[in-house]
Formats: sequence, C-alpha cells, structure tokens
Amino acid sequence: MSFEHQLAEHRPYLIKFARLQLRNETWAEDAVSETLLAALSRPQAFQQQSQLKTWLVGILKHKVVDQMRQRAREVVLDTGDDESDELEALSFTANGHFAQPPLDWGNPEQQLQSRQFIEVLETCTERLPAAMGRVFLMREWLELSCEEICLELKLSPNHLYVQLHRARLRLRECLEIHWFGLPRGVTP
Repeated sequence: MSFEHQLAEHRPYLIKFARLQLRNETWAEDAVSETLLAALSRPQAFQQQSQLKTWLVGILKHKVVDQMRQRAREVVLDTGDDESDELEALSFTANGHFAQPPLDWGNPEQQLQSRQFIEVLETCTERLPAAMGRVFLMREWLELSCEEICLELKLSPNHLYVQLHRARLRLRECLEIHWFGLPRGVTP
C-alpha cells in the first residue's frame, strides 16, 4: 500500500483528535490538512521508529497548538467565573474530604485498553464547557506545561488550576455515570 493511502486511512482518527482539541470543525480540518501535507512533503522523516499513526499524531499536536495560537484572538473563552460551586459543595465535606468516596474503578490500566472506555472518555471530554475542555486538553493530551497554557490563554496560574480541578471533577462524575457505574459488560 502506498504511503499516500496509509495517510488517508489515518485521516478520520486525526480529524476526531483535532475536533476534540479545537472544538471547531473548520480549524480541525485545517490542522489535519496541514499535518497530512507536512507528512507528504517529507515522507523520509518517518523513519518507522514508531507507528505511522503515532508519528502523525505527533505532527498534529504541533499543528493544533499552532492553530490555537493563530486563532486565539478569534476565540471567546468562557472564564467560568459565573459558574456556581454547587458541584464542589456537593462533592466535599467541610474538612475537604470527598462527601462520597469514589466508586471502585477496578484496574484503570486495564480499562484504558478498552476501546469502549476511550470512546466514553472522549464523549465526556467533549461535554466539558469549551474553556474548561480546552485547558484540560492542552494540559493532559497536548502535554503543555502550566506555564505555557497560562501564557497562551492569558490565565493566572490559580485560575488555570481551578479550571483543571473543575474539569477533572466533571470528568470523574461523567465517567462514574456513563462507565464505572454500569455493571461490567454493559455498554453505555
């Protein structure tokens, strides 16, 4: 199979990945197109030290960050300041402990191997408010440092940590409802 056909086979996954990061169909298409063009213009750069998909995602991560920087002036971020802290108030006791301990999540490493789990995780991530989701994805999936995120989005470190904390709480709640709360073997 030709290199071009191999690239075309990975396009749907790359689009899905870019959509999760950018939350904008046009920007995702642009980032993936730039990724595929970069791969086509330098096929010799792929030295088969990793899988083609891994190499393409590595290129795409850089294109997504470039896209975020380029579009930063066009994106209106919801700071979330007007959100009530009801979720946090319900989740913690006065002494800071969880009001209800987390459900037994089994073996998380084994769960990560499950394609269904990854699909539920992606769906839960997509349901995060736009600003919160962007911050979470930049930190956890694009692996940008907190300093880079603060600089890029013009956030204070404290606000960044609050957004990350809230995102993790919402993801936990979503996963407990749509994955861990279900009897084993039942798909969401």
